[in-house]
Amino acid sequence: MTGKKYRIGIDVGGTFTDAAVIDNDSFELIAKKKIPTTHHHPSGVAHGIITIIHQVLEENGILPQDVSFIAHGTTQATNALLEGDVAKVGILAMGSGLEGKTARKEANILDIPLADGKFLHTFNAFVDTRQLTDESIRAAIVELRQQGAEVIVASEAYSVDDPTNELRVMAVAAEMGISATGGHEITQLYGLKTRTRTAVVNASLIPRMLETANMTEQAIKEAGIGSQLMIMRCDGGVMSIDEVRKRPILTMLSGLAAGVAGALMYEKVSDGIFFEVGGTSVDISVIKNGKVMIQNAQVGGHRTYLRSLDVRTLAVAGGSMIMVDNGNISMVGPRSAHIAGCEYECFITEAAFGPQPALAFISPRPGDPQTYAVITGGQGKRYALTLAGAANLLGYIPADDYAAGNVGSARLAWQLLGDHLGISADQAARQALDIAIDKVMGVVDEMISEYKLERHFITLVGGGGSGCVLVPAMAEKAGMKHKNALNAPFISTIGVGMAMVREMIEKSVVNPGEAEIRLIRAEIMERIVKSGANEATVDINIEIDKQKNVLRAIATGATELRQKESINETLPADKLQQIAAESVNLTADAIRPACQTGRWHLFEGTREEKRFFGLLTKKKRSLSMLDREGVVRLKKENANWLVCTRQQIATDFAEFLDDNTRYSEANAAIPKTFLFWKEKMLDLSGTQTKEQLLSLIEMELDVVEQQQPVIAVAWQ
Repeated sequence: MTGKKYRIGIDVGGTFTDAAVIDNDSFELIAKKKIPTTHHHPSGVAHGIITIIHQVLEENGILPQDVSFIAHGTTQATNALLEGDVAKVGILAMGSGLEGKTARKEANILDIPLADGKFLHTFNAFVDTRQLTDESIRAAIVELRQQGAEVIVASEAYSVDDPTNELRVMAVAAEMGISATGGHEITQLYGLKTRTRTAVVNASLIPRMLETANMTEQAIKEAGIGSQLMIMRCDGGVMSIDEVRKRPILTMLSGLAAGVAGALMYEKVSDGIFFEVGGTSVDISVIKNGKVMIQNAQVGGHRTYLRSLDVRTLAVAGGSMIMVDNGNISMVGPRSAHIAGCEYECFITEAAFGPQPALAFISPRPGDPQTYAVITGGQGKRYALTLAGAANLLGYIPADDYAAGNVGSARLAWQLLGDHLGISADQAARQALDIAIDKVMGVVDEMISEYKLERHFITLVGGGGSGCVLVPAMAEKAGMKHKNALNAPFISTIGVGMAMVREMIEKSVVNPGEAEIRLIRAEIMERIVKSGANEATVDINIEIDKQKNVLRAIATGATELRQKESINETLPADKLQQIAAESVNLTADAIRPACQTGRWHLFEGTREEKRFFGLLTKKKRSLSMLDREGVVRLKKENANWLVCTRQQIATDFAEFLDDNTRYSEANAAIPKTFLFWKEKMLDLSGTQTKEQLLSLIEMELDVVEQQQPVIAVAWQ
């Protein structure tokens, strides 16, 4: 199989390490493999990573030099925080005068609570910058070391503007052989307390992540793979292993991001809820306008400046056990068959139960109530009644699905529970499934409201090995559309293998001008190239959050010049029109194509609304912008549009902008604006002035030919 190039994605989970091999040109899944995660090996999880790489290369006849991209996602940072397996952090705060008093207070971060009563321990010291010398820094670090600090965080109030002092502390720490990080390395936002807290979490992860990074990188090199090892980030992109050594916090929750990243590669989802359903828990995330939703992560109940995928996790999944109390099913989960050390009732033969199977109730873990239902079989073996068993019994699992089991054994087990409850096996299974659905739909409804999704247009997308256990029944009960993702059990691994390099910089800037925008563009380009992206593939989006005075640059790029942008083909015009109509709740004949350029197709439709008991009629216009694959990227009511060339931006577009500007005595409120051309969508909705908006457009269109058509959409 030489001559071709391949992408390898590896997902290191708590139980299994998965690998997927993907054809670099066609994006076809070539191979997939699963082995136990090697937590207890002297080389840790790195041993499992290199073992699975060797196996997939050998089994598929792939030469190491044919691997063009290799990346892995890991739960290591998340698990370290959950388990309290983190380094103790010494915080060296700096400042002088009144600023020094503020720094001493704001950078004094107390122990951060983690799960199960564990803490991230911190120690604090302060140095007046008027007496800042290498000796005073060294003395402060020695003091912190004596208190128990294993890593150092340097924190100064305005280090995002001038990091000189933080860099000096880091240099002295390096000379002393101790790992250190500065607040400015993690974020360039003001807010000393949150910035320091984010840096503390980052620093606490450095020793453990550094060890794994070094082992894994060395193993990749020894395998003869020349491609740089990339690591999954929490926002769905990847970064180089060198960046992981400095900012391991960015890998936190990366396993959760990988699944939805994979789903977006395979599925044409405009607005939807993605469920990655495993054996013990389900991770729920939102897709809106073809993009995942990002928010600031919290650690120990405290806000950080870590921008990560917004994921809600519930202990409801394929292996969730059934609790029975006072003759009724009272709860599904939180314990799973895996936790209880039981086999699933639906993944065995009827004969395995033995001659006299009986219903019993157990306590899976010390302290748990003895109300979890199991079937006791021959030789004292226990088989858990599970959500997977209920879904198989009720016919929701396709025969070829990963979660498909033996309906006969499921029926036998659930009939024993039904006899205990005085109902049929099907009724007992339905009760359990309804309880699980209600639990999950509570979170789904919350996210739909929070992100202002339109219920009629949402698709529920199942991923993970147990996607079909939960999603089809939930969609049926809620009256929503659903689909199970292609290659659902390996969706996270595929997401890692297909991911793009991603970087983000945020700065606190009030009303940024052209100089600030050009500077942040240059900085993000430098950073993403350092992270492994080929400069020619980099796409940069500038966002201006006028409410928080944040200037944000987000860059994505590939590690090489990718010839194929998508695995999905262009949809025919009638199908695009049908999707556009559905997105704005119109019939297909009530909407028409408005214009098209590059990958973009704009549709326009109108509806009449009756008011005042039908005496008055008002026409409402709706716009829907789709890409060639049928993903709706923008939909708005009462928005206006314009097609012009690059050459006409200063004339026709500027006039269009003025026409859509709302004037008052106080100011001129420019419209929220998006531009579309070739493969690019430019979000200008955060800009505050016409000058700012035109300056951004000029930068983005700098190398675009003068006759290139551009579509503008604007609204107030």
